Amino acid sequence: MAIPVPVPRGCPPAPSGPGGYPACSPLPGRSKEDHQVPQTLDAAAVRSWCSLALEALGREREEIDAINVYPVADGDTGTNLYLTVESAVQAVEAVFAAHETGASVPAPADAVRAMAHGALIGARGNSGTILAQLLRGMAEVLAARAPGDADALAPALRRAAELAREAVAHPVEGTILTVAAAAADAALAAERTAAGGAAVARAAYAGARAALDATPGQLAVLRRAGVVDAGGRGLLAVLGALVQSLTGETPAAFPTGHRRYEEPSAGSRATEGGPAFEVIYLLEADDSAVARLRDRLDGLGDSLVVVGGDGLWNVHVHVDDAGAAVEAGVEAGRPYRIRITHFDAPAAASPSTSAGASADERPREQVQRAVVAVVPGEGLAGLCAEAGATTVLARPGEPPASGELVEAIRRAHAREVVLLPNDATLRHTAAAAAEQARSEGVRVALIPTRAAVQGIAALAVHQPDRRFDEDVVAMTSAAGATRYAELAVAERQSWTMAGICQAGDVLGLIDGDVAVIGADLAATAEAVLARMLAAGGELVTLVIGEDVPDTLAERLEIYVRDGHLAVDTMVYRGGRQSVPLLIGVE
Repeated sequence: MAIPVPVPRGCPPAPSGPGGYPACSPLPGRSKEDHQVPQTLDAAAVRSWCSLALEALGREREEIDAINVYPVADGDTGTNLYLTVESAVQAVEAVFAAHETGASVPAPADAVRAMAHGALIGARGNSGTILAQLLRGMAEVLAARAPGDADALAPALRRAAELAREAVAHPVEGTILTVAAAAADAALAAERTAAGGAAVARAAYAGARAALDATPGQLAVLRRAGVVDAGGRGLLAVLGALVQSLTGETPAAFPTGHRRYEEPSAGSRATEGGPAFEVIYLLEADDSAVARLRDRLDGLGDSLVVVGGDGLWNVHVHVDDAGAAVEAGVEAGRPYRIRITHFDAPAAASPSTSAGASADERPREQVQRAVVAVVPGEGLAGLCAEAGATTVLARPGEPPASGELVEAIRRAHAREVVLLPNDATLRHTAAAAAEQARSEGVRVALIPTRAAVQGIAALAVHQPDRRFDEDVVAMTSAAGATRYAELAVAERQSWTMAGICQAGDVLGLIDGDVAVIGADLAATAEAVLARMLAAGGELVTLVIGEDVPDTLAERLEIYVRDGHLAVDTMVYRGGRQSVPLLIGVE
């Protein structure tokens, strides 16, 4: 279906520093004396920590994936940890964005809670789920302490290690749990002899590093493969980022002299007799229901990790019967964002290939070009899919991570891909996904669409049979010629470009800035349209939210027709989306 449109994008061993701690190098432009000043985890430090951890895991992701042999040799631990921390970063940035219009900064408690919550809802894989629980344990202590409490870090690390171990049904030594416990022990010892969070962070890093180096002696599978634990390696990167955020020092890199593990061929997991599926989902449920769920899932499979609390949980388990694991979640509460991965499925397999396909069935042939679009609601997802795009649904409050965009690009199964993020806040996420896809041999053009209506305009002129560059230029031009607006409801009193708004006011945002403040959705929408059409236009696109009556669209169509005879209007139902109305003017 075509969218209607008018005619007219290997390190050496680390040296030792004083006291046996790994030597650190200062950040450029800072003297060594600068980092001896103890710092605490205030909101800015939490933000810096998350950002630095994401950078570190981005650098080490491939190496961590390559040494991933336990609990399953599926080569994705580094990627899962990166996606988990990426979700934490997005949550922390959202807290800071909420304070940008005022003079205040987020409270430290708000920042650490956001970090933990973001990691929880975005946790991937066994190690990512455990890391989310580690961050939750730290947040419990840090949020309860007075801002600037220099003695909070060591007990926070201790609580993190305890909570993570409790979340794992059958803890195993030589894993991320061991590394976390060693970091906590070293931190507590340092707290008794040194003042300040910086010294504690250095000690925690040193303790984790020593424990990580010893993991091959604790797990036979690591010893046979000649590697350290992948999850522990990822945690060390996160702790290194903590040191850097508190001191300005970059801990010396962990040596990469261990032999890289070669991933076994498909079918090996089944040969080993392990479960065939990894099942992960978020779950809304009370504590008593989760206790029963743990018992049931423990009987179904292994690698069970259930993390979270306060009614929201992240469930991870390896099973042979994926349906039974999901049904257990349904009985306990409301599972959502369900992910089921078959361990033996080839990474590049077509999503249309089912477990029951015949042995001689081959993956579908790669197409020349595809479009991948992020959409804010189910209605637009259906519209874009009919137009030939592979879609990624951005649910309200749950922006997609770069890994989800990479998966969509792979699912498109094309040599050339045009990526439409359709959200200004996704520019870095989309850029990271594009770079990852390019490293896998896909030619990707990222068109920086900032709203769904710009994506619709770009998709409307997409022609897969013309040259790639010409198609990208045409789509970019169509998106750039589309002004966008949205109507939202203010959650609290705030300063805006249009004046002071009160909670419950209807805000009309044009190109990202508040231009109109009103009390009525329809009247505010008309005021927004009047401003946008004053500069001219040929087509108005209206995307109506799930709870908005059809009468609003009819009223706006009449308003455009009566005031602008030469302007056409297209109306789409967006389904459940973050705002009630999206407007585009071309």
